Amino acid sequence: MTDTVSARDVLSERLRDLFVSHQNVREVRMFGGVSFMVDDHMAVAADRVGDLLVRTNPDEYDDLLRRSGVTALMGKEKPMGRGWLVVPRQQLDDDAELAYWVGVGIDSRTARS
Repeated sequence: MTDTVSARDVLSERLRDLFVSHQNVREVRMFGGVSFMVDDHMAVAADRVGDLLVRTNPDEYDDLLRRSGVTALMGKEKPMGRGWLVVPRQQLDDDAELAYWVGVGIDSRTARS
């Protein structure tokens, strides 16, 4: 990765490639990251350091934590709740793993908390 290309930008480009076959997708820059909205619902976001914020079905949250997700925090100490988790960038090297997490975010549209 060069000095001019951030981890966020690299992840965002990989996400764009995955979302190309989906309809009603748009990108929104927020909080230093790039969010990917599907049908006006946030599915995932690439954060500043290249980690992936994922919207989840709260009923599947514990299983997703065991897979490799970690609790998403607002600021330094406040959990965002069972509808959100973060997948560290070290877990996203494999394209199939990234696609799995994008699917989790997309599927969360039908299970809002």
